[in-house]
Amino acid sequence: MASQTPQKKALILAVDGMEEIEFCSAVSVLRRAEIDVTIAGVASASPVKSSRSVVITPERSLADLKSTTDAFDAVVLPGGLGAAKAFSESAEVGSLLKRFEAAGKLIAIICASPSALPAHGVGLGKTVTSHPSVADKLKEGGKYNYSEERVVVDRQLITSRAPGTALEFSLAIVKNLVGEEKAAAVAAPMLLK
Repeated sequence: MASQTPQKKALILAVDGMEEIEFCSAVSVLRRAEIDVTIAGVASASPVKSSRSVVITPERSLADLKSTTDAFDAVVLPGGLGAAKAFSESAEVGSLLKRFEAAGKLIAIICASPSALPAHGVGLGKTVTSHPSVADKLKEGGKYNYSEERVVVDRQLITSRAPGTALEFSLAIVKNLVGEEKAAAVAAPMLLK
C-alpha cells in the first residue's frame, strides 16, 4: 500500500479590524485546495468584526492552540490597519511568527500586516511587499528589500499588497504548500487562469 502524503495544515489568524476580502479569500482558496484550515482568534474565540463590519467567529483562540501550533505548516495574517496594529502589538503573535520562522515553516502576510514583521524582528533581510500605507515601516533601516510586486515570495515568506491581490496571494500559499499543479487546479474553475 502506498503511503499517503499527510494533509497540510494552515492557521489563519482573525482579529478585529482585519480586511475581510483578504481573510475570506485565504480561507476559501486554501480549503478548495484541501488544506486543513483552522481559524484562530488572536484575543479569544469570540466573534471579531472586520474593517467593513463583517462579523466572523473564530473556531479556536490562539491561546487554546498554543501547545499545538507546531502541528501547522503555515500561518496566514490578513491585512487591514486594525489587524496590522493588533498583530504588531501582540507578543503571542510575535512568538508564533518567530517559531514558524525558526522551523522553516510558511509565513504569509498581506496588506498592512507585513508591518508586524519589523515589530517582531521576523523575516530580516528578505524581500517583502505591503500596502503602500505601511511601506515606510518596511523600508526603514534597510532591514528588508522592499518590492512593489503584487505578491512576493522569498523562500518561506509570502507577502502581498491589498484586497485586489488576495486571490493571487492565496494561490501562492497553495503553490507553496501543495504544489503548482494543485494551485492551477484550484484556479481553473474560479476562472483565474
